[in-house]
Amino acid sequence: MQTFRVSILAPLVVGIVVILCTIAVHAVLLNAMIDFVRREKRLGHIGVSFWTDMGIVFRAIVYAMLAHLTEMALWAVLFVICGEFSDFGTAFYHSAVNYTSLGYGDVIMTPRWRFLGPLETANGMLLFGVSTAMIFAVIQRLAETRFVDLRE
Repeated sequence: MQTFRVSILAPLVVGIVVILCTIAVHAVLLNAMIDFVRREKRLGHIGVSFWTDMGIVFRAIVYAMLAHLTEMALWAVLFVICGEFSDFGTAFYHSAVNYTSLGYGDVIMTPRWRFLGPLETANGMLLFGVSTAMIFAVIQRLAETRFVDLRE
């Protein structure tokens, strides 16, 4: 049986810095989404037709995906900086597996930085929740605008 000591303090400190960066990225892109929806409402495009509303939802989902892909890339850059991976492609793949909580386990990190994996997974799960809430809010706003009987 292999035994090793997993470092906690250094990965925790470094991970918190990256988590704060991913929250900032998410905030910027969610703010862009809110500004877009507000602009569409001001222009009278919301609730006009199914296809117009679908375009708005599509764009909201694209903003969320851009945020998540950027956040995975930030984690991947960290993995390269820490010396865990020599190429960005492998680091990004590993990051995507962690961030989405897929957890294949086919690529693992050294015990020194291994604790970054669960930190990234927690970060991804929380930010996916934020994205889901925002997309739901957009859909709810579109439905309430289009269908009078849904307004309270």
